Amino acid sequence: MSPSESTVVPAERIIDYITTTFDGVDVVTAKEATFFSLDPVRHFPSIATIVTTDDHDQASDLSRPGVYRLNIGLDRTTFRRLFPTDAKVEHDFSALDRLMPHPVYGAQNWVCVLNPGEAIFENVVKPLLDEAYALEKARAKRRKGG
Repeated sequence: MSPSESTVVPAERIIDYITTTFDGVDVVTAKEATFFSLDPVRHFPSIATIVTTDDHDQASDLSRPGVYRLNIGLDRTTFRRLFPTDAKVEHDFSALDRLMPHPVYGAQNWVCVLNPGEAIFENVVKPLLDEAYALEKARAKRRKGG
């Protein structure tokens, strides 16, 4: 067992973190995926999602036992800081505990990590979730005309 496998943060812990940390988050679970948004009407996944199957895409090989993918929606500036357009990097979308562009929605500034370990969860994922929530709060305020 690799070090990252021994310290995997369970998906349930991430769900608990999001729902207890951020006010007003709407959570919908369907087709073995959990969607987090601030839109209780459309349930549009605007902050994050957790997927556990290859139903949405096959790039991450989520059919492996215990593997899940956390996806986080960011703004363009943060996404480009993390993944500069001039950097020609090949990503192994099945790699565990590594932040990378989403295999399908990277063009929409979504990032992902499969089975994040404690270090990446605390030092990378939590700040990105904070940012995704703040971004969506600002969008929701603009939609309401405020």
